[in-house]
Amino acid sequence: MPNYQEQLIMELRLRGYSKDTERSYVYHVSRFEAYFGQSLDSLDESHVRSYLLYLKNSSISFSFINTSYSAIKFLFTYVFHRGWDVNNVPRPRKVTKLPKYLSFEEVISIINATSNIKHKAILSTIYSAGLRVSEVVNLKISDIDSSNMQIFVSQGKGNKDRYTILSKHNLALLRKYYRIYSPSEYLFPNERTNLPLSARTVQQTFRDSLLAANVNKDVSVHSLRHSFATHLLLNGVDVYYIQQLLGHSNIETTAVYLHLVNKELDNVVSPLDSFFDGSLV
Repeated sequence: MPNYQEQLIMELRLRGYSKDTERSYVYHVSRFEAYFGQSLDSLDESHVRSYLLYLKNSSISFSFINTSYSAIKFLFTYVFHRGWDVNNVPRPRKVTKLPKYLSFEEVISIINATSNIKHKAILSTIYSAGLRVSEVVNLKISDIDSSNMQIFVSQGKGNKDRYTILSKHNLALLRKYYRIYSPSEYLFPNERTNLPLSARTVQQTFRDSLLAANVNKDVSVHSLRHSFATHLLLNGVDVYYIQQLLGHSNIETTAVYLHLVNKELDNVVSPLDSFFDGSLV
């Protein structure tokens, strides 16, 4: 392993970054180096600008480009101890898109269309607790607190612990699943290794269930989490509490769901029209 990678990992660990971030940053920095075919310490901000423009022109996703930017900036700042002028190397601007969500009826039809009880329990847990895929596959049996009707999410995104809600209907489904599968540590293990199930398996499960439910929407398993937040808002839950349940650091991240709820106002009738039968003109 090149020395810069060792230094990069050391600096990331000193600052408490996750293993996933380590792997991601090493990957993106390696791509940056390979693109120019030169040693990293010979590259400067002009190379970074050129590389970012190349990524942008390649129609690569914003998420990929943004992570590349963060990885290279971290390398320059903490490994090479160079300055980083954001005026010369601006972070890519994200085009804001509203998250895609499902109606309550669509969520139920997708869960009910899932014949395998383990897969049904996974999708139900994601929706009912607003979990990310990475969070649901890493759940342990001990994280299910039925006494307080809570689920403990250990080291979610940003290495943050939090509690979210445990649905009574989901708990009943989890108990039925447990009686059949008898997992020992992880709630949803890979049956061959007893390690956490892969995110890819969960994503494929959702796609299969989406098809079986005949729900024709361009959505992903993460849309179940979006649906959880949107449905809570529609039920009158304050956005602050939803922020805590989702594990968002910034309330602005959660506030995007308010825009989705605004769509539901199309069917709301003004009280002037509901209660007034006369004419104002």
